Amino acid sequence: MALTGRAALLAAIGSLPIGVLAPSWTGMIAVNAPLTLAILYDYARAAPVRTVQFARSGDTSVRFGDSAEVQLTVTNPSRRLLRARLRDAWPPSSWLPSTEQLASRHSLAVPAGERRRLSTVLQPTRRGDRRAERITLRSYGPLGLAARQGHHSVPWTVRVLPPFTSRKHLPSRLARLRELDGRTSVLTRGEGTEFDSLRDYVPGDDTRSIDWRATARGANVAVRTWRPERDRHILIVLDTGRTSAGRVGDVPRLDASMDAALLLTALASRAGDRVDLLAYDRRVRAFVQGGRGAGSLPALVDALAPLECELMETDARGLSAAILAHAPRRSLIVLLTGLDAAPVEEGLIPVLPQLTRRHTVLLASVSDPHVATMAASRGTLDGVYEAAAGAQAQEERRRTAEQLTRHGITVVDAAPDDIAPALADAYLSIKAAGRL
Repeated sequence: MALTGRAALLAAIGSLPIGVLAPSWTGMIAVNAPLTLAILYDYARAAPVRTVQFARSGDTSVRFGDSAEVQLTVTNPSRRLLRARLRDAWPPSSWLPSTEQLASRHSLAVPAGERRRLSTVLQPTRRGDRRAERITLRSYGPLGLAARQGHHSVPWTVRVLPPFTSRKHLPSRLARLRELDGRTSVLTRGEGTEFDSLRDYVPGDDTRSIDWRATARGANVAVRTWRPERDRHILIVLDTGRTSAGRVGDVPRLDASMDAALLLTALASRAGDRVDLLAYDRRVRAFVQGGRGAGSLPALVDALAPLECELMETDARGLSAAILAHAPRRSLIVLLTGLDAAPVEEGLIPVLPQLTRRHTVLLASVSDPHVATMAASRGTLDGVYEAAAGAQAQEERRRTAEQLTRHGITVVDAAPDDIAPALADAYLSIKAAGRL
């Protein structure tokens, strides 16, 4: 039984005159006995909560930054009117700060044998799975003095997908891809290493692309067009170790790496390549064997949604073994990891020969723009110290990148907002050069 504020108020109003004018047990009983009977009557007339039936429907996934709507159908099988307050509990990260109270609580009245539908709007503040917790239902009597209260478990999961903010860069990269394929109206031949087709010569074409045999057989000068390699295998390797947990601005490095992986997947799929994803720290956290075309992106987005950083050092030898196991033939290995000197020099560099012997390796790392701000600080004593620390950190990353470059690895080091387009540009450059 739950007593309402109305019952407490009536008890206080009735007890106050007795306590002031004629304080006695008889007077207190005379006032509170009728109130007690009224409370018991109200409790007895309240609709039972154990027999109330619930069913959920609505969104099962939502992109981070958007809102999801989950419907809850409440059925009253009893013969009494259900007057109730309901709390639909979800994890705290399912709502923006200070909005949970308003979004999760509902008032409803359900006549006997009928049903009502409620909507709970979620605005998740984190990526991953949000699972519904228990429903608390408080059924009030007709006098509003007492209520029955019970709990129900109605499972439902809403998966919060990565936001994919870098998709705004996709049209410009697709335009460059079409240019590489030689399918644009610009007066340049398509770059690449695979022969595509013959077409008529137009002023501005490279004379070295003229096919003299085809020209001799026809009436017009013919030129060869080329296209980048197709049907190549790309393995995106996401480091989920402790270095990926560091926050750069408002997001962890892992989230920025995910965004870059999504843009690269969308671009490579349009280019006719097959993209797989491997997430690893000390064991495989996720593996997605993608296909060709646009169908590979949804599977990758769904696999990235619940992925979280592990606060442990990444096992470089295990990572190398996992890469070789999932990429048995020559592939482009895109490794999204950190450029911290110690993990790279002690863990990654010793195993690089195993990877570069068979594969083309592209390493992308998310840098902290605050370090560049520190390096530019001047004017105060604290600013000078910050500048020295920032310059030292930049120099260490530059030396680490040079070491990797000497091992034949292409290195992309960019800020969170720039890492996705920079990685896409590096992929297009490698593809145009025929290095896949």
